[in-house]
Amino acid sequence: MIGGNASSDLARRLAGKAKARYVSTELRVFPDGESKITISARPKKGKIVVVNSTYPPVDSNLLHTLVLISKARQFSSQIICVIPYLGYARQDREFLPGEVVTLAVIAKLLRASGVSKIVVVDIHSKLGLRHFGIPITNVSAVPELVNHFKKMRLNDPLVVSPDSGGAARAKEFAKLYGTGVIALQKQRDRKTGKVEIKTANLDKVRGRDLVLVDDMISTGGSIIKATEFLKKQKCGRVFVACTHALLIDNAEKKIRRAGVSQIISANTIPGKTSIVDVSGIIAKAI
Repeated sequence: MIGGNASSDLARRLAGKAKARYVSTELRVFPDGESKITISARPKKGKIVVVNSTYPPVDSNLLHTLVLISKARQFSSQIICVIPYLGYARQDREFLPGEVVTLAVIAKLLRASGVSKIVVVDIHSKLGLRHFGIPITNVSAVPELVNHFKKMRLNDPLVVSPDSGGAARAKEFAKLYGTGVIALQKQRDRKTGKVEIKTANLDKVRGRDLVLVDDMISTGGSIIKATEFLKKQKCGRVFVACTHALLIDNAEKKIRRAGVSQIISANTIPGKTSIVDVSGIIAKAI
């Protein structure tokens, strides 16, 4: 198992779960921005697993992933690539005329690098899976996130999706958690990115602790809007459960300032909030 620089801790955990030999990598970045990657040992023949997320810097981590797959291909024809957080997954279709479907291009690059199978965690849109043309498995971090929340003492918890697009994920979370669920109606301007919540007043959230469930948090705009709206409905504490916590541009501080008590995320992206380990579910997928 080869762990890329972006996912070294998760790769080590995964190697332990899969009882595989762990091969580390060394990354050197030259003054002009070029990357040079060296693997620490020669992998044994047979199935090789490459683990690397493509969170920011997305393009650099994507290139590192492709390079590691290409290197692994020199030793084996069976390469499984685990990309815990897959960047560009939001660009899975042409929303406005002239937009490039970048995820389709990424899929071609991964195929060309020699990968046999891909494993991702909570891809932003399952429609994006159709672009790959090779076996790809999308595993869910929701059960592991729910297990963590079951250990917390929440007051009459209610699961909330910040928009209708994430309703299915929130319903899955609520079913495993054993509580109710609601989905807010959000409207986003695709040109400006401005978000507005259209849901009417909600009496059912009054006094209850809420768990906002999402697949990823980038700048936190949707979560902040949802929290401010829900606080006006006199809810109790607000917690956030997400798989991928990108938390760009001081987003965690802004989200906490809006009234969120705690953000809890999976370790697909390393960080302070990444306290839920998904190496077990990935190990089962490979």
